[in-house]
Amino acid sequence: MSLKAIVIDDERMARTLLKGMIEELRPEVSVVELCADLPSGIKAIHKHQPDFIFLDIEMPGHSGLEILSFLNEKDINFSIIFTTAYSQYAVQAFKLSALDYLLKPVTANDLETAIDRAIKNKTPLQGISEFKENFKTDGSRKLAINTVNAIRFVDISQILYIKADGAYTQFLLEDESLITSSRGLKYYEEVLQEQTQFLRCHKSYLVNLSFVKEYVKTDGGSLILSNNQQISISYEKVNEMLKRISILKK
Repeated sequence: MSLKAIVIDDERMARTLLKGMIEELRPEVSVVELCADLPSGIKAIHKHQPDFIFLDIEMPGHSGLEILSFLNEKDINFSIIFTTAYSQYAVQAFKLSALDYLLKPVTANDLETAIDRAIKNKTPLQGISEFKENFKTDGSRKLAINTVNAIRFVDISQILYIKADGAYTQFLLEDESLITSSRGLKYYEEVLQEQTQFLRCHKSYLVNLSFVKEYVKTDGGSLILSNNQQISISYEKVNEMLKRISILKK
């Protein structure tokens, strides 16, 4: 199997280093062109029709996130792996948006993992738009939910809870609609760890505390949600729940 890749990064050394790492770790991947900015990268994409591109976000002139302004949706038949030196806050925005990314300085293990993912999956186009929104410090944020056939983007504020269902998870939204995800509950717990309104109240539930209207102490303890559904809460999670809710209500 022979694969083609393009690296788009304004730092010459970063381009050269990444090319060397890719071709050393994965000989089946050929880096066909190195580009210093997005416009030259777009020309290279049209010329080579790559399988995936490594795209820096912060570049003079045009951000890597502006790629959708240069290409039609039908032109993007490759995977995108963003490279970035952004902080942990931005990493959460990447995870919420289901985008593939590499943190600089790039490590061999992370690079191989990203290439494996890129071979299997195409970057969801809407994910780029959602990243821009999720990176903002105000307004609602969206979560990319991997289903069997698609990726759904929903406002985090609309999620009542996430429930483990074997290897899958079920999302209940404010409008009572259900979404079944092909990822496990642990994955979403990690993605949402910076969202303090979400609490793993039970081994099978990740609940949005914004929808909790009552805490019932009897029968082992449970939470009553705004839709009157009752969800168990582990005893050791009660104090954390009360503390977080008091903060949310302020």
